[in-house]
Amino acid sequence: MATDTMANQAPENDPLASDVAEKARRHLVQAWPVMSRVGDDLRTIIRATDNIVVYDEKGQPLIDGPAGMWCVNVGHRRKEIVDAMSDQAMSATYTSPWYTTTGPSAELAARLAGYAPGDLNHVFFTTGGSTAVETALRFAQFFNNVLGRPEKKLILSRNDAYHGSTYLSSSMSGKIRDKSWMDNAHEMVIRLASPNPYRRPKGQSVAAFCDSLIEELEGKIAAAGADRIAAYIGEPILASGGVVVPPGDYAVRVAEVCRKHDILYISDEVVTAFGRLGQMFASKDVFGIEPDMITFAKGVTSGYFPLGGVVISSALFDRIKASDNGDAMFSHGYTYSSHPIGCAAALANLDIMENDGLMQHVREAGPYFQEQLKTLEALPLVGEVRGMGLMACIECNVEPQNGDALASDYAIGNRIDKHCQERGLMVRPNINMCVLSPPLIVTCDDIDTITSILKASIEAATVDWEQDRTGSKV
Repeated sequence: MATDTMANQAPENDPLASDVAEKARRHLVQAWPVMSRVGDDLRTIIRATDNIVVYDEKGQPLIDGPAGMWCVNVGHRRKEIVDAMSDQAMSATYTSPWYTTTGPSAELAARLAGYAPGDLNHVFFTTGGSTAVETALRFAQFFNNVLGRPEKKLILSRNDAYHGSTYLSSSMSGKIRDKSWMDNAHEMVIRLASPNPYRRPKGQSVAAFCDSLIEELEGKIAAAGADRIAAYIGEPILASGGVVVPPGDYAVRVAEVCRKHDILYISDEVVTAFGRLGQMFASKDVFGIEPDMITFAKGVTSGYFPLGGVVISSALFDRIKASDNGDAMFSHGYTYSSHPIGCAAALANLDIMENDGLMQHVREAGPYFQEQLKTLEALPLVGEVRGMGLMACIECNVEPQNGDALASDYAIGNRIDKHCQERGLMVRPNINMCVLSPPLIVTCDDIDTITSILKASIEAATVDWEQDRTGSKV
């Protein structure tokens, strides 16, 4: 966890931090706010970052366990990326993708096509993961309209999935524990069961569970009619749903079913791409599939600039061109599509990944990461530790207090998060689950530290919980 000290220690009552806190309380609305707590629920103020560490307002170092939000893959403060962004800004700051092309966007598109499997040769750039998924879904709709199949619009998606927060992408998401007050296009979605082996029926083997998922898929297609289903969308690993690793050859079998019924396969690699599983793209190299489209974001720039996109199969373009409507326009795009500064940041980021051998490092460090975290299953509170590569979830189980299971699960997750931060680790509390996806540069010593902090924090939260339950100190 080598860092450049860079004067990270701040006085305990840093006036700058106080000013930030006051302005945030008065004016800043953060992502996913609980309305009754807007202005009161101040989130941790980060005043600096470096390597795999973030520093809070008091200058306390915290290991960045989630890598921001699955995204700071090469670590914080990489001068190569900052210089590339600065140089590009001084060369060509911005031009419209409606009527101009820049060198960085063309170079990045070619490079990503080279990483992608099969004939995925065409890249449409967006502003992030949600807009990448939105673009893929709209392209699937457009594709069928052009081919004269306007009724073929339904999308297959899964419980525990998360695909974004724009209208269409959020409609695909299937995180079912929280009540949603938002409107969604539910009529477009055919919902499939979560492929979570931990939640399979008692006594059922993993192989039988996988069979049941494929049987369900075939049944849902038969019930709706394949001629009405445009696409299947799936994360190779369901990230925000709790790092759910589907069983065995599940992805391959789903892809085979989709091919049989002329249903497009959209692989949502917003999280898994760019090294999280030790490959630039995981669809083919890890899961054995060649999808029709791959969505990406996050790690493409390591979070230094908001950029995402879709890599699309040449076969889809060929079918459109060969149709009676080959001159149809895909009327979709964003002001910041193909942003030259973002593309320059991505190119520098990919250079770091290649030059520093980060794919190989993840393939070596990932098994150690999983092995060390797995030791936490010895703790009574821990139900399961699961994951792959450098992404993992520690799911904790408690007896509900006052009969409210969801509130109890939130409470234990927040307790663990609090204890982790006190001990120098930032995790992503996800109800009763601790989600980790550290920067790809994490070392085995760092992994040992992360595991040690998690163990102490879960033990402390267990003591808290028992004290609350009994009403006395343990």
